[in-house]
This record gives sequence, structure tokens and C-alpha cells, in this order.
Amino acid sequence: MSAKALKFGVGDYVVYPKHGVGLVIDVETQSIAGTNLDLYVIRFEKERMTLRVPTNKIESAGMRKLSSSIAMQEAFTTLKGKPKVKRTMWSRRAQEYEAKINSGDIVSIAEVVRDLFRATDQPEQSFSERQIYEAAVGRLARELAAKEETDEKTAQDKIEKVLLAHAPVAAA
Repeated sequence: MSAKALKFGVGDYVVYPKHGVGLVIDVETQSIAGTNLDLYVIRFEKERMTLRVPTNKIESAGMRKLSSSIAMQEAFTTLKGKPKVKRTMWSRRAQEYEAKINSGDIVSIAEVVRDLFRATDQPEQSFSERQIYEAAVGRLARELAAKEETDEKTAQDKIEKVLLAHAPVAAA
């Protein structure tokens, strides 16, 4: 296994677009169909799942390091913005939101969180809106928690504090 080819080491947090933040727990070599394959072994604690990703497939899988401080700041700037809710059918918007969450892009995830956030004085969300919001805020909180070396609850509280401070005032 060539050391220069390895982009991540054991103990590194990584973001896998479809699953969020995981921890590289091992780098192993397996013989599959007579070919040796180097694999990252990634543990996703929230999903109680372990994933093995070939080291030569990380780019095509979209796997990346945690967001930089600049990207995280950009995500928080996005959270402070005015929600952009398109007047299209919910099913179309839901697909767009899911695509943004699964893109793994921190700013896109922040857009979903911002657009679906509801303060207590705002109209109720539908069940599916709430599910997508919780998926997005959870993904954002897990990356923030890993970045700031804190727990997910603290990170989520920080996100919701920013959202509440910048939430539009409901018309009375």
C-alpha cells in the first residue's frame, strides 16, 4: 500500500455524501477475486454502520475531509439569510432538498436547514417537511460537532440559535 496514495488516516473524520460524517477506523487490504484492494473502513456512529470504501474510489464517491473553517462560516452566513421557498409542488421541492442533502456540500445542506426551519410562532410543518429538516440539521450538526470537537446536541443548539436570531417575524 503506497503511503502517498492515502488521503485519509485512521482517526480522521470524513464526509461521505449519502451518509454524512464518519470516522476512519482502519485502512485494510482485502483480496477480492484475486486482486488486492485497499479499503478505508469508516464507522458512522449515528447510523450504527460500517462502510468499506476502496481508496481509489473516494473521488467518485464524493468522500471528502471535514469542511474548512471558511466553508463552515459560509454555511452559517447562509443560515442567517432569508428563507427561499419556491412555489412549486412539494414533491419537486422535496426531491431538490434530498439532492442537496445527499450532495454532501455544507452550504447546500445549510440552505435546506434555513428554508425548512420553523420558529414556534410560524405555521406547522408537514411530517415530510419535518423529516427532511431533521435530516439536514442532523447532517450539518454532525459535521459542525466533528469540526469543533463537541457533541451533536451542542452543535444543533448552536445552529438553531442562529436560525432563531434570524428567523422572519410572523405576521400577526
